[in-house]
Amino acid sequence: MADMKARLLLVALLLGAAILAMAGDKQLSNLKFAVVKETNGKPVRNAAIVLHPVDKHGWQAKGGMELKTDSEGKTYVDGIPYGKMRVQVIAPHFQTYGEDFDINQPETELTIKLKPPQDQYSIYK
Repeated sequence: MADMKARLLLVALLLGAAILAMAGDKQLSNLKFAVVKETNGKPVRNAAIVLHPVDKHGWQAKGGMELKTDSEGKTYVDGIPYGKMRVQVIAPHFQTYGEDFDINQPETELTIKLKPPQDQYSIYK
């Protein structure tokens, strides 16, 4: 009887492990960001990095998150699902940056170079 219980327990454990493996089949990436000034490569601290998933049609999907850079212009997030991700970077005194990236590897490092603001143009003088 004890042998039967041990076999049933083993089967239950193996079945549970197989279910967890199938549920956890989604691939995840760890994203690392470095935000620097385009003009001199110095870090931009407290820059807001906004992440939004992008669907197969190129539309921004629901959900997303915001990160802030540290004093060295760096931040990171773990567990981002593979696929297209829209990255926007907003910092005072810089042009807003935006680009879609294809996240497809376990570790992704992105360096974002922010440009200074451009002069505004007007048809009125």
